Amino acid sequence: MTAALNVSRETMERLKTFDATLQKWNPRINLVSKSTIPDLWTRHILDSIQVFEAITDPKGHWVDIGSGGGLPGVIVAICAADKAPDLSVTLIESDQRKSAFLRTAARECGVKINVISERIEAAAAQSADILSARALADLSQLCEFSERHLKKDGVCIFPKGGNWKKEVDNALQQWRFEWEAITSLTEPQAVILKMKGVERV
Repeated sequence: MTAALNVSRETMERLKTFDATLQKWNPRINLVSKSTIPDLWTRHILDSIQVFEAITDPKGHWVDIGSGGGLPGVIVAICAADKAPDLSVTLIESDQRKSAFLRTAARECGVKINVISERIEAAAAQSADILSARALADLSQLCEFSERHLKKDGVCIFPKGGNWKKEVDNALQQWRFEWEAITSLTEPQAVILKMKGVERV
């Protein structure tokens, strides 16, 4: 699997360190489902790399909300260390133990991230250029979080499963936004939704 990843040697070393750190912590605080561990590289790491790569020129402030096990937040920071070194990465995670994992993973992997240990709706507005969330909430709820944390001309990047069209239709009843669906490399029915101009109807 690792041979299929188009990343530098330094990035690959950091990804392997992240893998080892997550596997060490996972039995204690359940960062990812135990059943997905054998498929960690495809199911989680590659899936997170494609979130980073969906943004052609990542600049400014990238905010990942509900970061949990650092997917995609820490992976974004790892990819950015090589491809977008000036990118500032912030992770919002209310669970204190998961926040401790995120800080440890960043330190072990040698990347800089800012971890905010608060609820997404309570954290100070982040004015993000790019806002990401993976397996966190339905699209309507994500639009609410975007309203709080995304810059007016910012971009949302949300991986979504096979039910994504229904989520878009439901969200468009309350929200306006431009959207593009990028087919997932890891799951043919899934997409990465790239959204701009999110505002209430």
